[in-house]
Amino acid sequence: MSTDKAIRRRDFIRAAAALGVGGALWKAAAPASGATVWQIDPQKCVQCGRCATECVLNPSAVKCVHSYQICGYCDLCGGYLQPSAKARTTGAENELCPMSAISRTFIEDPFFQYIIDESLCVGCGKCVKGCALFGNSSLYLQVKQDLCVHCNECAIAKACPGDAYRRIPAEEAYLLKTRTEGGNAQE
Repeated sequence: MSTDKAIRRRDFIRAAAALGVGGALWKAAAPASGATVWQIDPQKCVQCGRCATECVLNPSAVKCVHSYQICGYCDLCGGYLQPSAKARTTGAENELCPMSAISRTFIEDPFFQYIIDESLCVGCGKCVKGCALFGNSSLYLQVKQDLCVHCNECAIAKACPGDAYRRIPAEEAYLLKTRTEGGNAQE
């Protein structure tokens, strides 16, 4: 398939999704038993931001996921706060997420709970990158199977510089991160 045809197909699907054309049909067409689906290997993801821009859907079917098992519930969260934040508050100027998709709630000194609003998340990976650089990698990206239109040739997979996209059995659907006995995150 030529690049021109691939671009036209992607533009068509994006336009149809924006207009709501066939949206119900796409969601109803879940993968059959024994089929495979696209998913991100959290160990290979390089947080390049292409998940937000290459997906045929707008916003992307890729969303940030939070592994509460790994999270330290820190006041100084690298996935929530800008590295240059002058204050550790919920002010928009201090937040790392450009969409304000992460909210934090005080639990008890010094702990906060971080919640991802999936409807606001565009899959840019900025919070994931911040969490990996300055935290414990409890934030990571996943293709949400209830949003994905299950393209045969995933545009994001083609553009992924980390080769993090792979097909997995539809029955599994997600590659999750958990804490190991040594304390490090793994899928």
